[in-house]
Amino acid sequence: MEKRANNSLHRPFYGYFLFGLLLFLSLGTQAQTEGFVKGKSYVIDSLKVSGLKSFNAQTVISYSGLRKGQSVNLPGEEISGIVNKLWGLELFSDINIFVTKVNGNKIDLEIEIEELPTLTDVKINGLKKGKIESIIKDTELTTGKKLSESFLTNTQNYIQNKFRKEGFLNTKVTLNTILDTVGKNTYKMVVNVDKGPRVKIDEINFEGNEIFKTRKLQFKLKKTKHKKSVRFWKKSKFIEADFKEDLTKLIDFYKEEGYRDARILSDTLIRDPENPKSVSLNLDIEEGKKYYFGDIKYIGNTVYSNSILQQILGLNKGDTYNGILLKKRIADNSKPDANDITNLYQNSGYLFSNINAVEVSAINDTINFEIRITEGKQANFNKISIKGNTKTNDHVIYRELRTKPGELYSKDKIVRTVRELGQLGFFDAEQINPEMENVDQNAGTIDVKFDLVESGASQIELQGGYGQGGFIGTLGLSFNNFSMRNILDGKSYKPLPMGDGQTLALRLQASQFYNTYSFNFSEPWLGGEQPVQFSTSLQHTIQYRYDFFTGLADKTQSFQISGITLGLAKRLQIPDDFFQLSQAISYQYYNLQNYYTGLFTFGDGEANNLAYTVSLSRNNTRINPIFPTGGSSFNISAKFSPPYSLISGTDFSNLESLPEFQDENGDPLADKIDQERFRWLEFYKIKFNGTWYTRIFADLILKTQADFGFIGTYNKDRGDIPFERFFLGGDGMVSYALDGRETIALRGYPNQSLSGNDGSVIYNKFSIELRYPITLKPSASIYALTFLESGNGYNNFREFDPFNSKRSAGAGVRIFMPAFGLLGIDFGYGFDNADPNVTTANGWETHFIIGQRF
Repeated sequence: MEKRANNSLHRPFYGYFLFGLLLFLSLGTQAQTEGFVKGKSYVIDSLKVSGLKSFNAQTVISYSGLRKGQSVNLPGEEISGIVNKLWGLELFSDINIFVTKVNGNKIDLEIEIEELPTLTDVKINGLKKGKIESIIKDTELTTGKKLSESFLTNTQNYIQNKFRKEGFLNTKVTLNTILDTVGKNTYKMVVNVDKGPRVKIDEINFEGNEIFKTRKLQFKLKKTKHKKSVRFWKKSKFIEADFKEDLTKLIDFYKEEGYRDARILSDTLIRDPENPKSVSLNLDIEEGKKYYFGDIKYIGNTVYSNSILQQILGLNKGDTYNGILLKKRIADNSKPDANDITNLYQNSGYLFSNINAVEVSAINDTINFEIRITEGKQANFNKISIKGNTKTNDHVIYRELRTKPGELYSKDKIVRTVRELGQLGFFDAEQINPEMENVDQNAGTIDVKFDLVESGASQIELQGGYGQGGFIGTLGLSFNNFSMRNILDGKSYKPLPMGDGQTLALRLQASQFYNTYSFNFSEPWLGGEQPVQFSTSLQHTIQYRYDFFTGLADKTQSFQISGITLGLAKRLQIPDDFFQLSQAISYQYYNLQNYYTGLFTFGDGEANNLAYTVSLSRNNTRINPIFPTGGSSFNISAKFSPPYSLISGTDFSNLESLPEFQDENGDPLADKIDQERFRWLEFYKIKFNGTWYTRIFADLILKTQADFGFIGTYNKDRGDIPFERFFLGGDGMVSYALDGRETIALRGYPNQSLSGNDGSVIYNKFSIELRYPITLKPSASIYALTFLESGNGYNNFREFDPFNSKRSAGAGVRIFMPAFGLLGIDFGYGFDNADPNVTTANGWETHFIIGQRF
């Protein structure tokens, strides 16, 4: 197949020149014999098309726009425009128009064309199926494609560049076309791709660097690394785009250190002809001299004083010049809520303000600046609207908006609104987009529309498995955007009434040895006027002992617990509105019937647990509750029972001397004594949790966490209660145990192994976790993690030693799907042993996570 030049690329010169030359030659000859006059207007008497293969003549004539009886000037702009129009179709490789006959003022024209061949089939060799499909899609190598010279060249270059960007610098691509005899002017194509080996970097050399050592500069190239045997977490492949990005960051590093004039004189890629797998990089750097900040003056500021602006700028005369930091203190585009001068004005209504740092003079090594400020007029929010909420009712969204019509514009309020909407969990937090509309600088108004994408807010838990000597079935339903007010409206059941932001959860777990039921409901805006959350929960569980003789449940030995909790939580305004004060009253009833296990000091009897809980929390994590990228949360809570000892006046230190607690021989009855001690549980419980999220770079997030818990008693003679204790170790998932225990995860060890059989009254835990998202799409959010943890459980304060901890490390992955909640798996290595008498490491443990986060 003959390949021709791209007509569209050569159209401005080649096409017009060729047309004019041919027209001149043909017309010149005919003009001598037939009286042709240049520039004269002629009427087209007939039209003919030659060179046709797949098109018909009428189609080409229609494309040209020429018609019989039309008046045209020859030569003239009209004919040139028609040729240009035919080139624009990108169907032909050559176009000529000839005059074949002149008769007075009438003329016959012939359009001579050469059609581009058509692609009928393509085969790509040397690549995997997935890559082939991607290339065909990106290059449009599909049946019916016209094969121009430029298309073939662009396709070849695209494939080569695609793999060179991935580190295959020696990629070779050949395109072979084969005539397809089935059709007219049709060709098949075979694309042979030889990627060759992935090229790695042997050496990175620097020249001209006197201030900073080569090793330090190599470290600043974050994505471009040379081969090193001890480095396994960062490959040494050469990616040109990453290399160019690293060069920019290298110059930024110099600017941050005061070397404003630093530049890269050259960067050379050196290939070894004997080793095509390796290259070397040589960078020639001109460092320049070190600069310092001089005078910094503020021009045009009337709203804020120089001292306030200087406090935010944080740069003083004599400081090392740092151009990167100066830009960030003026406007930090990497953080929407950054503490910079631009946001200071933006958060006070000055939407149209403009702040620029201008170098006014440079004397020796000192640079003087003016911060020039155009404040403009204040702007107000005008119209606030939402779109995209197909399930959630408008009032649920509007009550969370911090942007109100008529109020002063504030960028901080927009950022905060995005966070609040993301924290609801009803929308894809990654796609919440505030659109600025109808910005009127003269009127000082702006409209804001929040574009939302609904995500699944309900979850279902359906499990079946074998454990505890029999089949265990679990059914859980959680509706996180429920609507109680439409409970009687049959038309709202899709499958349940939704859209009012309430939470309704039902859970049933059953086996032959135990049954447990729970119901939870919460309303985040009680009364609809204030963010006061009301919640209630009901639980009932019954456990039966295992009969070793029959292998069945012995229903003459049972332990049941029933409970109810009522809670109120109110968002505070002081110290700021990220704080929340929560209060709850709870009651649990424990009933043991012939249930002697050693877990409790009595096997027949009752226990009652009436308690008041108060907690103070603050949460400003952002934005996605599944994968927070910044902010922190903490919670400190205290749970108290009434001081029954003070009310009753009972002397618990002398119970064994009372006749009612002795047998017929006068010996104390331990079970009756303990029944009396724990008939009404008397305790207080203090807990603290603090979590911080820090962006290391890009999407790599560091999560740090500290936990502490303590159960105390008012009356030491009454002793620590056997309920509500902490059980540390393992995956942290709640088991079926009925003693009100709290399970705390510490990966790398067996479940609940770090607290002994009776649990702990004190525990502490510290955790560091690096997280990186694989995908954060609404259908499934997936992120990988690595962790370091330490912690331990203690029986009393005398044993408490936060430095005597069990340590672990490992890695894992989390998958969040709206319909099923959070799923995960962790592989943790315990460096210590749960048994204090064993000095060997615990080793590897695998933990499966279902429906919880930590």
